Amino acid sequence: MKCLIIDVVHSAIAEELGKYMQVDTKILPTQEELARMIPDYEVLIMRVDPKITKAVLDAAAKLKVIGVCSVGLNHIDMETAKAKGIQVINAPGLNGNAVAELTISKMLDISRHTIPANQDVKVNKTWDKYKFVGRELRGKTLGILGFGRIGQRVGELGRAFLMDVVAYDPYLPAEVFEQQHAKSMSVEEVLKVSDFVTIHMPLTPETKDLFNAKSIAGMKDDAVVLNMARGGIVNEKDMYEALKAGKIGGYASDVMENELGGLTEGAGFDSPLFECDNFIVTPHLGAQTVDASRDIGQHIIAKVKEALSL
Repeated sequence: MKCLIIDVVHSAIAEELGKYMQVDTKILPTQEELARMIPDYEVLIMRVDPKITKAVLDAAAKLKVIGVCSVGLNHIDMETAKAKGIQVINAPGLNGNAVAELTISKMLDISRHTIPANQDVKVNKTWDKYKFVGRELRGKTLGILGFGRIGQRVGELGRAFLMDVVAYDPYLPAEVFEQQHAKSMSVEEVLKVSDFVTIHMPLTPETKDLFNAKSIAGMKDDAVVLNMARGGIVNEKDMYEALKAGKIGGYASDVMENELGGLTEGAGFDSPLFECDNFIVTPHLGAQTVDASRDIGQHIIAKVKEALSL
């Protein structure tokens, strides 16, 4: 039996599965490369790249299990995988605290101007505290779109900063909002009342471009949008125009509409949003903690062994 690992994951996965099968690693192959390699393997361990299309799965003659070391599965042709009897295992909730802490980190960074202030001191060699007057989270309204595990943890952390929490999630019963001390609202209501709006929803046809010129116009002029979910939920052209026009206070993101798949040597990346002082971004590192990696690795190991009866 053979296992192919195609992304940077916790070392325990290769160590433990290596006791039962040959484990090979090829970091971020293209779809064409993967289609050529995959016929020899029963197990595939990955994160979100490359996209697992019908063509890749049709080439996977022996494949029994795909272990996805992340939450979302929109990069996998699940219909074809099911038809071919391939089990797809993901790791829901295990990166939740890491993503939630990053959300709060960005909320603080954009509120206190820590990134431009750091740049001003280290690069410009100036020491001027009067240029960076921020605002506190205390007493502000935190709007959460998507109130699952991550959203609820963000709400919990927000309450520690004495924020008022409102949330939208059509799939949850009223008692969950009560237990989490959050007020249930529609998307439009959340956008209208919130000082900070944080996105924790999957990218679907319904959520694509949810933040556009019209929805942003319904927000407070000093409101901040935080996106730790998927880039396509925010229309970046409309967000750029809103930031430039002062129609919104800031945008902090861990994702982009056309973000790179991963480690691509010499690859460049650019966006008009980079011109905006009130935009801060990181390269989709929400789950990039040693703690989350360890927990996800242990989960995937257990599920793969269970699926294969090892």
